[in-house]
Amino acid sequence: MTHDMLAALRPLLTAEADAEAHATGTEPADLEQAVWLRLLEHLATDGAPLDPQGWLRRAVRAEARRDRRTARRERPFAGDPAEDGDRGPEQTVLTAARHRALRDAVHRLPGRCSRLLDALLSPEDLTYREIARELGISQGSLGPERSRCLGCLRRLLTPEVAARELRG
Repeated sequence: MTHDMLAALRPLLTAEADAEAHATGTEPADLEQAVWLRLLEHLATDGAPLDPQGWLRRAVRAEARRDRRTARRERPFAGDPAEDGDRGPEQTVLTAARHRALRDAVHRLPGRCSRLLDALLSPEDLTYREIARELGISQGSLGPERSRCLGCLRRLLTPEVAARELRG
C-alpha cells in the first residue's frame, strides 16, 4: 500500500471513526488508532486489501463492535469494600495493602505498561497530553495502549485475587 493510498484513506477513516465512536462511548482517535493498527497487521500478513475503502469501513465497524462488547462486560464497582463507613485502623491497613499490591503488580507489567499506568495512577492527576509528552508517544495512542495495559494487569491480578478468595 503506497503512501498516497494511506493519505487518501485518512479522511475516510476519520469520518467513519467519528460516526461510530459515539455509539461505543470511545474516543474517535482511539478507534482510528485501533484501525490503523489492524491495517498494518493486515498489510504485514495479507498485503494491501483489494477494496481499501470497503475494508476500512468494515474494520471500523468491527473495532466499534469489539469496543461495545468490552464496554458491556466491564462494570464499575459500586463502591470500595475496604472503605465502607468508618475508616478505622483495619480499613486503613487493608486499603494500604491493596494499593501496595496494585503498585507491585503495575511494576511487574511488561514494556511501557508500567510507566503508563504509573503516570495514570499518579497523585498529580496528569492529563493525557502530559502523560503522552512524558512517555514520548502520541496522545491518540494512549487510549488503546491503556486498554492493552489494563487487560494485561487484569490477567496478572486475576490469579492473585482468586487465590486470596479461596483462602477465606
